[in-house]
Amino acid sequence: CVSGAREDKLAKCKLTVSKAQKISAPILDQSPINIECVLQQIIPLGTHDMFLAEVVGVNVDESLLDKNGRLQLEKADLITYAHGQYFELGKILGKFGFSVQKKKRKVSKK
Repeated sequence: CVSGAREDKLAKCKLTVSKAQKISAPILDQSPINIECVLQQIIPLGTHDMFLAEVVGVNVDESLLDKNGRLQLEKADLITYAHGQYFELGKILGKFGFSVQKKKRKVSKK
């Protein structure tokens, strides 16, 4: 935990940046996914603010795409931080609409 004013955190972590394609902000070269957003609204919520943004660009490492161009997020080795701890992400818990999904019909051979 050091201030970015006192130390170059990117250099310390051996990270590099490039210019984003759609906005005037840097993107992390080592990140397999970079999402470019434009801030639309800030909503004060007491102790925190909620930021609403429009996604204007998405950059994805091709190693995370299958042959049909579908994102395979489970290959990204994502982590998250909450309340002083880091967690590994990746286990599939379900999918949207699984409870109302149409069942596949069996094709009968005549």
